Amino acid sequence: MKRSRDRAASELFAALYPRLAGWCRRLVDDDETAHEIASEAFTRLWARWSRVEEPRGFLYVTAANLVRDHWRKLERERRAMRRVTTEAAVNSRTEQADPSVRLLVQSLPERLRTPILLHYYADMPIREVSVLTGRKEGTVKADLHAARELLRVHLRRSLDHTL
Repeated sequence: MKRSRDRAASELFAALYPRLAGWCRRLVDDDETAHEIASEAFTRLWARWSRVEEPRGFLYVTAANLVRDHWRKLERERRAMRRVTTEAAVNSRTEQADPSVRLLVQSLPERLRTPILLHYYADMPIREVSVLTGRKEGTVKADLHAARELLRVHLRRSLDHTL
């Protein structure tokens, strides 16, 4: 029993880790952090192995939460640095002048951010996003539409400021 469980976990790791780590890499823009997040997601899966019905979805949702925590930590660090440096005004103008889609996605409310991350960054179909988030497919579609509209407005506004 333990041997087959170990083999199943090993096969799952071999099949999903590279893609999960790559997905995390695109979100956090750092190889080491991406591998830490992907590894932590697998560690958490392993701790709940017998209770998880959908391992792939569990891994991506867990990784998305860890990425969100990482972004929050970075934001706290950024705020602390702004307080102690005299160049805060210059840095904030530079950030506004250079719209980063990743930063814009990060700024979305969680209700909209999670479907964007799962659908566009993890290539999950709407049906799977619906199951993982516990929302109806129509709601997921509406949330994706609302998120795209918000991103479009933010990008337009940022581009208008740079011209």
